[in-house]
Amino acid sequence: MEIVHKIGRRKTAVARIYLSEGKGNITVNDRELANYFTTSTLQYKVNQPLMLTDHLTSYDIKVSVFGGGITGQAEAIRLAISRALCEIDPEYRLILKPEGLLTRDPRMVERKKFGQKKARKKFQFSKR
Repeated sequence: MEIVHKIGRRKTAVARIYLSEGKGNITVNDRELANYFTTSTLQYKVNQPLMLTDHLTSYDIKVSVFGGGITGQAEAIRLAISRALCEIDPEYRLILKPEGLLTRDPRMVERKKFGQKKARKKFQFSKR
C-alpha cells in the first residue's frame, strides 16, 4: 500500500496527514500523540475514525498541523484521517458519515467591525 496524503481543516487549523500501513503509531509535528494532545478528550477525537473502523493498530500516521488552537487542530486531524480512510475503502464512508466525521465544520470567528467593540458588541451608548 502506498502512502495516502489528505488535508483536514477546522477554524484556522490545517492538518496534513500521511497514512501508511504500520503498527498504529501517530506522530504529530514530530512528537508522540500523547505528548502533543495531553487530554484524553483530544486523543479520543483524533482516534475516533480509527476506532469506528477497527484500525487502531493497522496504520502509522504522520501529521503536520499548524494554526488555530489545540481543539481545532485535533478536529482537523480527525477530518483528515476520516478522508484518508474513505479513500482506502469507500465502504468506511457508510460508517463515518452518520457520525459526522466527513463534514467540514464551516464555523469561523466573525471579524471585528470598525466603530464597534467586538464583532457584535457595541460601545456603550449614552443618550446625554
